[in-house]
Amino acid sequence: MYARFVRDVLFPLQEWVKGHPTIRILREMEAADRFSKSELEQTQREKLQVFIAYCFAHVPYVRARMQEAGISPSQIRGAADLARLPLMRKADVRANREKLRSDVAGKLSEIATGGSTGEPLKCDLSKRRIASRVACRERISRWWGVSVGEPEFALWGSPVELSNQDRARAIRDRLFATRLLPAFEMDDGTISRYIDLIERRGCRQLFGYPSAFYLLCLHAQKHGRTLRDAGVRVVFVTGEVLLPHQRELISQTFHCPVADGYGGRDSGFIAHECPRGGMHIMADATIVEVIDSNGTNVASGELGEIVVTDLYSEEAPFLRYATGDMGILSGADCPCGRPLPLLEKIEGRANDLVVTPDGRNINSLALIYPVREIGGIEQFRIRQKAANRFHMEVVKNKDFRCDNEDRIRERWAKLLRSPVEVTFAYVPRLRVERSGKFRHVISEINGEHRTEGARELVDPGKPC
Repeated sequence: MYARFVRDVLFPLQEWVKGHPTIRILREMEAADRFSKSELEQTQREKLQVFIAYCFAHVPYVRARMQEAGISPSQIRGAADLARLPLMRKADVRANREKLRSDVAGKLSEIATGGSTGEPLKCDLSKRRIASRVACRERISRWWGVSVGEPEFALWGSPVELSNQDRARAIRDRLFATRLLPAFEMDDGTISRYIDLIERRGCRQLFGYPSAFYLLCLHAQKHGRTLRDAGVRVVFVTGEVLLPHQRELISQTFHCPVADGYGGRDSGFIAHECPRGGMHIMADATIVEVIDSNGTNVASGELGEIVVTDLYSEEAPFLRYATGDMGILSGADCPCGRPLPLLEKIEGRANDLVVTPDGRNINSLALIYPVREIGGIEQFRIRQKAANRFHMEVVKNKDFRCDNEDRIRERWAKLLRSPVEVTFAYVPRLRVERSGKFRHVISEINGEHRTEGARELVDPGKPC
């Protein structure tokens, strides 16, 4: 009863007080879930045309870029026409922030990305764009049979959230039955306290990074603690690539499904998994393209960089924004019946690709899977220093074998078609990045060099 009161009364009241059109957008999104494909495509075309016309009339940066390309608003009639416009990258947003603001914009809120790509970014969000993101999250929650107001723990690490825990926010969280648990310092004592909280209070939904929940579940397993009776109906994860072994352990520990989501502070709410397993693109709110290294759109089934156009961002537009993430569009339909198109795969950032000695680029998962097949390794981070040189940090357990180092070298040499040099450091734990995220593989020769989340300053140690 209380959850329904929050959903139907407190939540709409909060959004109205903020001046956010969240409830209206949510109703439109829920209606779009029942559209036919042709109806969804028509809605997207209409929204895109309004979006482009507004940006050309009121946003100096967009108007200048379109004029340089010799494109008028009337020539952008649908998603396929966006390829005629130039890409927008983080450097463009950073250098043109003032020109990216509409000359008739309402109040804009500054947000900062966590810099998980090595490129921290400050940008602006309008009330309408913020509302669309909140509406999207509630839309997805309802797909999974939960909603705002049902007890929730968020295992999160963004400095923005963690710096805003003032009195008003604390009261709001209490009213909305949600609690934020910092994901920065996941040591044994902290994890035990989090498990105690979840067991004692119970909750219907969890939200956070897959690596953080994986650590929590590993700890529970190691100490013989079960969370199957905590009442969790779904674990929502986002912010990192969800690996199969993480999904399996989290699902087993909480005895519920794990729902993967994809998006970002700058790129917006892009796609989310439904109960039937489809990673649905929020096509009524975001247009997704996938491009090759030449900037050309690729066909469904082909890997490329994900580019997004947020249709609710007109007052500070993200138009053909290159995310730096790699993915594959799907041409299939989801058995759930929703008309929203699908992402077949999301394969991490462009600078998570590993460069081979013979010049190939392979996904970092190719290094991860052989390691996961070797017992005795609880956590690891791989840094590629050169095409045939790697450094690996390992958190091992009692099942670790003395010959594991040689086994890893052999498997990677076969994969990379060349002998490889691999050095190892054995550490008690691995730090997450400033954002609270964790990356298993970091290439220092492909894409921008990463400095945050630097290696632990410890003795390399011995394998056994």
